[in-house]
Amino acid sequence: MSRVRSRRLELRIAQWLSIGLLLGHSASSQTAADPAADRFATLIQLNGPIGPAMSRYVEQSIVDAGYQHSVVVILEMDTPGGLDTSMRDIIKAILASPVPVVAYVAPGGARAASAGTYILYASHLAAMAPATDLGAATPISIGGESSAPPDAPADDKKQKDSKQTPAGTTSERKAINDAVAYIRALAQLRGRNADWAESAVRGAASLPAKDALEQHVIEIVATDVADLLKQLQGRKVTAQDRQIVLDTEGLAVRSIVPDWRTRVLLVLTNPIIAYGLLLIGIYGLLLEGYNPGAVLPGVVGALSLLLALYGMQLLDVNFAGLALMVLGIGLIVAEFFMPAFGSLGVGGLAAFVIGSVILFDSHSSQLQVALPLIEGIAVAGGLVIATIGWLAARARRRPLSTGVETMIGALVEAVNDCEEQGVVRYGGELWNARTASPLRSGQQARIVKVIDMTLLVEPKLD
Repeated sequence: MSRVRSRRLELRIAQWLSIGLLLGHSASSQTAADPAADRFATLIQLNGPIGPAMSRYVEQSIVDAGYQHSVVVILEMDTPGGLDTSMRDIIKAILASPVPVVAYVAPGGARAASAGTYILYASHLAAMAPATDLGAATPISIGGESSAPPDAPADDKKQKDSKQTPAGTTSERKAINDAVAYIRALAQLRGRNADWAESAVRGAASLPAKDALEQHVIEIVATDVADLLKQLQGRKVTAQDRQIVLDTEGLAVRSIVPDWRTRVLLVLTNPIIAYGLLLIGIYGLLLEGYNPGAVLPGVVGALSLLLALYGMQLLDVNFAGLALMVLGIGLIVAEFFMPAFGSLGVGGLAAFVIGSVILFDSHSSQLQVALPLIEGIAVAGGLVIATIGWLAARARRRPLSTGVETMIGALVEAVNDCEEQGVVRYGGELWNARTASPLRSGQQARIVKVIDMTLLVEPKLD
């Protein structure tokens, strides 16, 4: 019987082992099939003005799409333009991307004006939805509009051959010529209409979707993302010197949504917000200069000014974050030496936290400071400032122990008889005193008021 039982046990073990091997084989076959089944397109939404925060969001999203082996990146745009430096950062990321990037102006009614036109020309493929437009790519300085001359007609040879000095200042002509050379280089790289691109820069020309397709500015007009993926099927593009045939049939679409940090920075880099912060910063510092020691206007002004400079990209993201952190540390230290009723500490803590968020990019692949650490420091700093404020408030509620105020109501002893003026003894000291009622020598009186070095007293009632 024991042999039979052992034999049955061996058979069961063998069965379990065979089942385990089959499950392992099926799991490995599914794992091997996962990469093929996990094909997707990355959707990045570029909505609003192009600034430092937007460029970093788009750049990092393109890099992440490469790491995740996305088949294609769809950059859905609806932008009025933005800063030249931010635009060039996005274009550099597109040109360096191993994944084909398709610029798609959508939804209907959207536009890719100014900087958006350059980004569209830099993309591997360009598409637009019906009822959208692009163009008006003339560079404009922060100080006002460019006075560059309008684009000359193509058939006007005399005007082209004219040797007259073009209108506009030297700096404006340099900016226009640089922009023309840049967009023509992008057009030549992607095989698009370079002449119209130049007219978009020199004459601020614009095109609707249908005309852009006819003039070889774009390759596709698609109603939505699904239609765009259908039309991308089988198209050939070159990315990083590699020719790629797009296989977009049945692709899933993964949208990369900006995190809270990017959304906050997008608000700060909005031109209206940045301009408002600049005004607050200037007037805050002016008020502090007119009223030295007010502290709060100076703190708010310095913080707003640094945020405005970052929003206008006059300060790079790293320098802006570092400057805010230094300002925050300085204000927190100053709180311990100046009676600012917490305004220095609160302003310093806000500057330190905002600077940390700006300086340490949570999406960076390099070494970074964890967000929970920044939050912990902020909470700890807030608790320290709150504790200091509570201790200061408690100290103010304590009864006075020194000064003239502590003498009111105290008892004194008359040294001699006095009718109106005399000498009294208070705490072992002799003081001149005045009284409305006569005092006898040795009689006790109560201090009513102190004027200069004279005590106003009244007889103590028994």
